Amino acid sequence: MATRDEIYNICRKSAVHLLRLESVLLLALIVYLALLDSLRSKPLEAPLALAGVFIALALGAIGLFASSISFKKGQRWGRAPSVLANLIALGVSYYMVSGKFYIGAIPLGILAFLTTFATLLGYRE
Repeated sequence: MATRDEIYNICRKSAVHLLRLESVLLLALIVYLALLDSLRSKPLEAPLALAGVFIALALGAIGLFASSISFKKGQRWGRAPSVLANLIALGVSYYMVSGKFYIGAIPLGILAFLTTFATLLGYRE
């Protein structure tokens, strides 16, 4: 049976990897949206809205990566932002399920749940 310290270490290391994965996925979403926009035949109706999405995604990626650094160093300042971001992602996943977009909702929900679980258990006082 695993001790409390072993569980803490496993969850902390998992939180680092999961937060970095989420950060990379947000950056990949920026690239995807930029490519999708460049392939459009007609101009955007609201280019500032797309710029706002890019900025929000970039800030989210930076925040998640910074949280992963705090978990790697064993510091506690990254726990709250990572839990908040993943609880928001769980809400987004629920919204996707209500819209019957299961192919996006299920992976997002699983990733957000696992990351929330790892960040909650990967911290000790």
